[in-house]
Amino acid sequence: MNSKITEQHRSRPAYIYVRQSTNAQVLHHQESTERQYALRTMALELGWSESAIRTLDRDLGMTGTEMSRREDFKTLVADVSMGRVGAVFALEVSRLARSNLDWHRLLELCALTATLVIDEDGCYDPADFNDGLLLGLKGTMAQAELHFLHVRLQGGKLNKAKKGELRFPLPVGYCYDEQGRIVLDADEEVRGAVAMVFRLFRETGSAYAVVHRFTERGLRFPKRAYGGAWDGKIIWGRLSHSRVLGVLKNPSYAGIYVFGRYQYRREISVDGEVHKRMHAVAMPDWRVSLQQHHEGYITVDEFVKNRERLQKNRTNGEETILSGPAREGLALLQGLLLCGNCGHALTVRYRGNGGIYPTYQCNVLRREGLATKSCMVFSCGLLDGVIAEEMLKALQPAELELALAALHELESRDQSILRQWQMRLERAEYEVALAERRYQEVDPANRLVAGTLERRWNDALVHLEDLKKEAAEFQRQEAHVATPEQKAQVLALARDLPRLWHAPTTQSKDRKRMLRLLIKDITVEKPANQKQLLVHIRWQGGVCSDFSVELPLNIADRVRYPTAVVAKVRELARHLQDHELQISSIGKDRSAQKGCPTRRKLSSGSVAAIGFRPRNSRGLRS
Repeated sequence: MNSKITEQHRSRPAYIYVRQSTNAQVLHHQESTERQYALRTMALELGWSESAIRTLDRDLGMTGTEMSRREDFKTLVADVSMGRVGAVFALEVSRLARSNLDWHRLLELCALTATLVIDEDGCYDPADFNDGLLLGLKGTMAQAELHFLHVRLQGGKLNKAKKGELRFPLPVGYCYDEQGRIVLDADEEVRGAVAMVFRLFRETGSAYAVVHRFTERGLRFPKRAYGGAWDGKIIWGRLSHSRVLGVLKNPSYAGIYVFGRYQYRREISVDGEVHKRMHAVAMPDWRVSLQQHHEGYITVDEFVKNRERLQKNRTNGEETILSGPAREGLALLQGLLLCGNCGHALTVRYRGNGGIYPTYQCNVLRREGLATKSCMVFSCGLLDGVIAEEMLKALQPAELELALAALHELESRDQSILRQWQMRLERAEYEVALAERRYQEVDPANRLVAGTLERRWNDALVHLEDLKKEAAEFQRQEAHVATPEQKAQVLALARDLPRLWHAPTTQSKDRKRMLRLLIKDITVEKPANQKQLLVHIRWQGGVCSDFSVELPLNIADRVRYPTAVVAKVRELARHLQDHELQISSIGKDRSAQKGCPTRRKLSSGSVAAIGFRPRNSRGLRS
């Protein structure tokens, strides 16, 4: 018996703490787990009864570097602090905690409550100076051991990554060949689905729009399973928004080998616990970035532009003034206008019954209490038509090139979609042939297996027929550029850009996309005490153009009588009565200016207000 163990210690329970750092260690390193459970025998030999021994093993698979997720370690610390534990057993003391903060906190509590710490090397009393010093040294060495292991492993990984040889799970559309090189997936349908994502993003400029296009056209998207029974297999399913973002932001699709895109950072939660969270690293700070490492689906320039486009699509980014993709609203210049007064983006507000009267306005300063009124508010129709005319003038020399490019884009898009459907049918036909071959090879006497294989064959045939019907329905509903007549119509329509622009079939979102291809931003100024807007267009090529737009008069100015009318009435009022005043001749002049009726009789109130003749003692004008 050890002299440090007294009856006072045996009168309290003995806690056996069992822990492995990872689930893989729990699964594959079972000898260590068995040795830790065997500490119960040691406790029995040291004098504790069977009922006084408690095993804490809920922290199996948890790292010892933090305390947040280790529930049994929290239980151990709480019971030790209340003096309920006689001794703490561990295979080695470093199993208790790999953090100096947690380790020394536990040692201090053990010293205050006279709790022993026992491992395979011996029995320690933290209240004793020498034992406490030795336990502290062991904790420090355990943490230093973690640091040395981490540095060696990370150094080896970094050295291999610098040569482009470090292997990691590849995104869908890529695989490793026999020599360990990254190559395109041999499955043509997989490659076509990945290429379709980039193609649709070039057309729409929005990740959500890519998801909608896939759904409308009945297309599927693959994902590769890792681990388990489906390890390495391709699983087809619905394309989600998060998958689109993952594809567009992954540099592997641009042929870039990257190491260090993400890193863990320690954060303190509101509860005072330390957590590790994964954060994305900025592109210039990637530790390894090897361009042209393998064949890509897009170029590096397109990858960078896609990232910039996604960043501009964010509507909650403080660094992006003009943000957001083209949307379905009637406001043509949505996301392009800047206020010349405060520099903020003009927003769109829809007014009227059903929101059919859009207006542009800048009320940032008023909303923040820095101004008493908005910088400017005006109807969208005042500026949209003028900007559209400027764009059509700029495109007149390139109409033929645009027509040919539009025709080629339509043909290429339809061919890609039809090819995806064709490959999907080929895959279904292969599954039918495979199910038939398996059924033919089975022993007919084995009815249980034969019946199952026959049912799978029938299910494959039904799935193939349903897929053929879906493909036929898709081809019937979708318009394809195939016949010479259709090609001629597309060329004629594309040559006449104004007709295409004003066509009812052209959606507002498509018009906005055309504008964004040519115009970078538009700055609008509204001078004080002037009914006009000063417009400055900055085109994508860097050229700027300026012009002004007249604003309509206020309602008070529109109904106010002109100065000439007022002067004429005052002159006639000198020698005519109110009922004798007619404005037929004056109304003609006024109608030409204001668009009012050609003949109008002034009311007595209007004459009285304009004439200013004094009244007599009986209330009548003289």
